Amino acid sequence: MEQRFMGTSGLRVSALTLGTMTWGNETDAETARAQLRDFLDAGGTTLDTAVSYVEGRSEAILGELIGDVVPRCDVVLVSKAGISHRRGKRMVDTSRRAMLSGLDASLARLGTDHLDLWLANIWDENVPLEETLGALEYAVSSGRVRYAGVSNYNGWQLARAATLSETPLIANQVEFSLLARTAEQEVLPAADHVGAGIMCWAPLGRGVLTGKYRGHIPADSRGASESMGSYVEKYLQGRPARITEALMTAANGLGRAPLDVALSWLLGHSAVASAIIGPRTQEQLKEILDSSLAPLPEQIVTVLSEVSRLKN
Repeated sequence: MEQRFMGTSGLRVSALTLGTMTWGNETDAETARAQLRDFLDAGGTTLDTAVSYVEGRSEAILGELIGDVVPRCDVVLVSKAGISHRRGKRMVDTSRRAMLSGLDASLARLGTDHLDLWLANIWDENVPLEETLGALEYAVSSGRVRYAGVSNYNGWQLARAATLSETPLIANQVEFSLLARTAEQEVLPAADHVGAGIMCWAPLGRGVLTGKYRGHIPADSRGASESMGSYVEKYLQGRPARITEALMTAANGLGRAPLDVALSWLLGHSAVASAIIGPRTQEQLKEILDSSLAPLPEQIVTVLSEVSRLKN
């Protein structure tokens, strides 16, 4: 698997990052172990989690596997703080207290003394930006974090944060795919300007770009679940459906899987450092890892870009 630099920093990450948001919930510990082994065997190095994922169980499972399945020095560990869940309610808090407490909890669960990349998970209107940045800077200066970044920041937020931060912000995690190209308007240009790399979450359009939702919603899919149905629903009709059909046509013509073509289109963007995949099952991960991720013919890139282009 290709290794890429994160923005203009010296941090190398794999083109695909293994996301662990489902670990401890939809993905049990045994499946997580198998996923990690398969990902590493394919050349993957970068693992993404967060203090908020399944109330810390994602980090705890990953922590049990590091040192057992893989040496700590062989992986790039990414985690995030700023979002938590208390009594079933989602809480946003990027204060110095919350951020550094979250970091302490992450390090304890992961069984390590440092993260390779630590992100402020979201913009917080209730906390001064300087305070959030101060927490990131302290984490780096104290040695508990090697690199800092942000997540879900729009273009002006990223530019403002990078301008104020004494520590370089080398990454921004945002949703980006053929079905979600809003990031191209401001986020990608801002990231290029400040030297940050883009880590794309939901690179397969929340699963829709695999083609599995064409004509029906599989009973065992997120789209059919009560808790996640609305997460997928917005990409099932109208313009997203037409983009998916164009992708299927291109994939058939190339003799490649739709998800391979979708990921290759995404990774062809110079600002993109890594695509975060979040398979629930080992079979889903295998389908992704079987992808060639080879550059697409220019004509295919042009057609897919045009059909998925944001309308003014």
